Amino acid sequence: MEPMLLKPVGKDYLWGGIRLKTEFNKDLDVAPLAESWECSVHPDGQSVVINGDYKDRTLSDVLNENPDYLGTKTDGELPILAKFIDAKLDLSVQVHPDDEYARVHEHQNGKSEMWYVLDALPGASLVIGFAHDVTESQLRNAVEAGNLSKHLQKIPVKKGDIFYIPAGLVHAIGAGTLIAEIQESSNVTYRVYDYNRTDKNGKRRELHFDKALDVMNMKASPPVIQHARLCRYYPGCSREILCRCKYFETERIQVSKAFAFSVFDTSFQVLLCIDGSGGIETENIHKPLRFKKGDCVFLPAGLGRCHIVGEVELLKIRC
Repeated sequence: MEPMLLKPVGKDYLWGGIRLKTEFNKDLDVAPLAESWECSVHPDGQSVVINGDYKDRTLSDVLNENPDYLGTKTDGELPILAKFIDAKLDLSVQVHPDDEYARVHEHQNGKSEMWYVLDALPGASLVIGFAHDVTESQLRNAVEAGNLSKHLQKIPVKKGDIFYIPAGLVHAIGAGTLIAEIQESSNVTYRVYDYNRTDKNGKRRELHFDKALDVMNMKASPPVIQHARLCRYYPGCSREILCRCKYFETERIQVSKAFAFSVFDTSFQVLLCIDGSGGIETENIHKPLRFKKGDCVFLPAGLGRCHIVGEVELLKIRC
């Protein structure tokens, strides 16, 4: 049992840019590079192990062969998907279904997610819910007229902001934002509005308005407030909880010298490196596995005591 460094899958959605290549070391033959799926077993994009005993095998194959690597808190499948997102242009206004609806209509999980803003250009914003209660007819008319924005709640955004987006909440990532997203293992998105854009073949991208109506919350969303977060300081590192929901827990770790923690048999853990570089040692493997900004490491449940050295900033995910 050992830490597994993962190779991501790139997605070339039309709104993407180049920052994941230039700033996050993504050597992927995809342009534009809109998303890199860092830790994924989803059929639409599967991470591959690039070190150790399982080198060149998909993470999905490894976990199917070793279900205990997931931990006792899971139901036999990896419940999360971790990705980086570079929005050079606005993403579509969209909504995701919950588990119950998605499993009946899409035969996969629903999608609740969290965003951690890695960077935001001046004037960048996000859409999070509606500014006031809306009706079906209002939404249809607004989409047809191209003025849906008058109904949406827009939030100015800056580096370090965190947002939890539950299933059913209408949302959109705005141009100029770079985001780490932790979500359920799902690829179900219902587009409500896409600015009448066309794809590389000159065709407008499909909207899913009727399904979106089935799952969206059309009530006014409460104002989005960034609450103070509890940050705990230890010799050589600091830790703060960013998000805790029924699907995952995400913690931000800043290591200045060293950080020790344990991976118990209850859950796997995932390390997403968002700045700096470092290495990880375990009880059985004393040669550090090196990683840098943009890398993702999967830690099997039951791995035991781990030790990270270096100057590095991480998102640590578990269920």
